[in-house]
Amino acid sequence: MAKAKHRCSWANSNALMRVYHDTEWGVPEHDPRMLWQTLMLEGFQAGLSWEIILRKRDAFRAACANFDPVTVASFDSHDIDRLMADPGIVRARAKIEATIGGARIFNAMQASGDDFAVYCWSFTSGRTIARSGYNTQSQLSALVSKDLKARGFKFVGPTIVYAWMQAVGIVNDHEQSCFRLREIGSCKTLP
Repeated sequence: MAKAKHRCSWANSNALMRVYHDTEWGVPEHDPRMLWQTLMLEGFQAGLSWEIILRKRDAFRAACANFDPVTVASFDSHDIDRLMADPGIVRARAKIEATIGGARIFNAMQASGDDFAVYCWSFTSGRTIARSGYNTQSQLSALVSKDLKARGFKFVGPTIVYAWMQAVGIVNDHEQSCFRLREIGSCKTLP
């Protein structure tokens, strides 16, 4: 009989959360668009559960041109109205407007040679930080949050930023007994 895998406690609620935990959460992400997309989705999650966002993620991708920042940056009032009428996504005008603004900031950074992936990983010198415990924010997430806000991003408070850093592998916050802790720890990071 195969030995059951021990996961982080939050991942045991249902199959969707287990699959997300086992395949995505905490894996170091270096694609600028995926880093931006995850940050935007974390902003939509504010006040809700991540499970809700996961269930709606495909609808978000469809509604937001697969999170193509160039296309999203061109969204206008008609697009905002379209998104506000879409029952497949979280219909919060401020969060939709923040995503459009975030796309414009992302594009401006890229155009000025400030690669979003390099920027995101610069706070940890390109390395995943191993953490343990049940943190909801840290000094690092407060620092990153402050910098993102200074650039004009919205819905990027220290708690949202910390959740994002966990999701994209900047922080490895798997529980000590979780089978993914060591697997993630062995992932390559930027030099």
